[in-house]
Amino acid sequence: MLIRLAQPAELPYLQEIEIASGEPFRDVGMPEIADDDPMSLEDLASHDVWVAIGEQGLPVAFIAVGDVDGATHVHQVCVHPSHARQGIGAALIEHVTRGERAVTLTTFRDVPWNQPYYERLGFRAMTETSVDGTSPGLAEIMREEASRGLDPATRVAMVLLPAQERP
Repeated sequence: MLIRLAQPAELPYLQEIEIASGEPFRDVGMPEIADDDPMSLEDLASHDVWVAIGEQGLPVAFIAVGDVDGATHVHQVCVHPSHARQGIGAALIEHVTRGERAVTLTTFRDVPWNQPYYERLGFRAMTETSVDGTSPGLAEIMREEASRGLDPATRVAMVLLPAQERP
């Protein structure tokens, strides 16, 4: 699977991928997440966005990352449901975790393709103390999520240490 930087003309298509990838949240009783608006074109354009290209030469998945407190932060990772469970999301995450920086993200604790999935990829939950004490930017992201209606009790901040620091 080819992974490359997204082209500006592909950004609207990435919004479609995000909308489609939100649909499974309905099956776990979270229709408000499925109905949430995708990242805006401006927000997508302000991040480093990598795409996985499918057989038709079109993106089938993407990951949007940026810098938060010296770490690479995953703002969004989405795989179109027609290409789910093929390792594409893991390949995108591996692509952005190759460097010498920690990688962070926020996600739902109890959704099977969220915290448990990221744990299988090597991410570990950060305690509230470490988020508040060592990463003001990550704590701000979680406060912003709460202001948009995401219950902080259902959310977790996670980190994948650089390879040279992993146990």
